[in-house]
Amino acid sequence: MTAPTRHIGIRHIGVVGGGAWGTALAALACEADPAEGRSLLWARNPEVIADINTRQTNRLYLAGVALPNTLQATGDLAALKDCDALILAVPAQSLRDFAARIRDEIGGSAPLVIAAKGIEIGSGLLPAEVLAEVLPDRPLAVLTGPTFAAEVAHGLPAAATLACENAALGAALVQRLGRATFRPYLSDDLIGAQIGGAVKNVLAIACGIVIGRRLGDNARAALITRGLAEMARLAEALGARRETVTGLSGLGDLVLTCSGPQSRNLSLGIALGEGRALAMIMGARRTVAEGVHTARAIGTLAAKHGIEMPICAAVDAVLHADAGIDAMLAALLARPFKSEE
Repeated sequence: MTAPTRHIGIRHIGVVGGGAWGTALAALACEADPAEGRSLLWARNPEVIADINTRQTNRLYLAGVALPNTLQATGDLAALKDCDALILAVPAQSLRDFAARIRDEIGGSAPLVIAAKGIEIGSGLLPAEVLAEVLPDRPLAVLTGPTFAAEVAHGLPAAATLACENAALGAALVQRLGRATFRPYLSDDLIGAQIGGAVKNVLAIACGIVIGRRLGDNARAALITRGLAEMARLAEALGARRETVTGLSGLGDLVLTCSGPQSRNLSLGIALGEGRALAMIMGARRTVAEGVHTARAIGTLAAKHGIEMPICAAVDAVLHADAGIDAMLAALLARPFKSEE
């Protein structure tokens, strides 16, 4: 297989976010020769910055992965001002604040690549809509799909969706980030890509609850399938294409997150299903399970568009309204029989 030609217009990549996914993407964007293209990672945590710059590792968030010696980390956001593109690998609920910081501390007009998966609580806005409010007229792209950070960082095969309305920018990003073991597939459906990445986290919590309650593989398969139908209804109501939902950013990410033991949302759901309290689960974690916040935001968005999403609504009720898991399961199983179409 011939490797894709890279560096059409985009050489230097800045990554905002020193967690597992941000670190993996920054490592992916490194070149053997920095003159051909370099990668600079901004992180908040001084321990992460020192670890990357002195030991070529991020033991706090990506333990066991040797990072390229060409990767550099910084705590100065303004240091990213000369980058040709910025990848935003921060929690979805923090995206608005980081966009304001980019506007004030970096400026410029570099394209922004969204690597966050979620929906803003309260406003019900997708990440691209949040950025459009804070940084209008910036070129935007969405990088999403079935990608566990550690596997990407280890160079294991993975495929993702790179959604961008600007075909030339999208192609340049694919060429710059694409590798033999990392295959970005280009799309122009930003809405569909974002909905898939957000809703799958909530469905993964539901799958975890099924596993934790020992309801069986039949129940988990049914939940994934009916959850995909909920995802498709919301995506189409917002103007997305159904084929995007059945692609990498929808079905692909849903399958991974609902079955992979590395999934933070799945493991949170398992703990809930086993009877542990949400506050206790969250308090013991360093990383964010985006589905907890997104469950609330989906309710706002679904109500606004008149979309029925009973599985997501049940997860929201369990997480944020003190609803009992058994009562929610009984309510879902008591729903009327209807056509699958």
